[in-house]
Amino acid sequence: MPDAAFDPRAVHGAQAQAAALHEPALKHHFDDLGQQKEAATLGMWLFLATEVLFFGGLFAAYFLYRVWYPEVFGEASRTLDITLGSVNTLVLIGSSLTMALAVHAAATGQRRLLMIFIALTMLLGTVFLGVKAVEYYDKIVHHHVPGPSFHFEGPAPERAQLFFSLYFAMTGLHAFHMVIGLGLMTVMLVMAWRGRFSETWYTPVEMSGLYWHFVDIIWIFLFPLLYLVDRHS
Repeated sequence: MPDAAFDPRAVHGAQAQAAALHEPALKHHFDDLGQQKEAATLGMWLFLATEVLFFGGLFAAYFLYRVWYPEVFGEASRTLDITLGSVNTLVLIGSSLTMALAVHAAATGQRRLLMIFIALTMLLGTVFLGVKAVEYYDKIVHHHVPGPSFHFEGPAPERAQLFFSLYFAMTGLHAFHMVIGLGLMTVMLVMAWRGRFSETWYTPVEMSGLYWHFVDIIWIFLFPLLYLVDRHS
């Protein structure tokens, strides 16, 4: 007499649970690593969408005042060091490359290369912040920081102060996100050093990479908006 209680789905479920016991990175509320990665990816993209809205308010304010005061914004923009801005743009593009190579190294199980590329990404991020600090120091020396000591020799200094307010708000917020990114990279480097990643599980590296690329993309928009206004004049 055949066993009426036999259920192929139950057998498959038992096999999946047995396999899950050998995956220490798999959380108990997921069926497998693929499902866990999909959930993490969806969560990161939703988070980045909120970040787009966060920066969107500043971009909207910039565009509004740029339309209202085009001449003043152009004059104020030309006080920014386009060479330093260009260097930082190249630095961040390079950091996106090293971050992508880090993800590839993680996917192929190359632990040493993963650590090297994460370290290079952190180095480039630190260079970016150092160059930005030099720019900020220059603005302080020339009294271009909005406030009681603000001084601008061009036309309509009170309107130029709007430009520099947005400049510090937008670049400062971007630099803050870069600091967070460096913190994430530090965690990834420690985890890689401890051998926590494998060819089957490197989701944290991928999610950190998405965040890093997002920060880089924000700068790709900030650079022309802030540094290239009316440069032909």
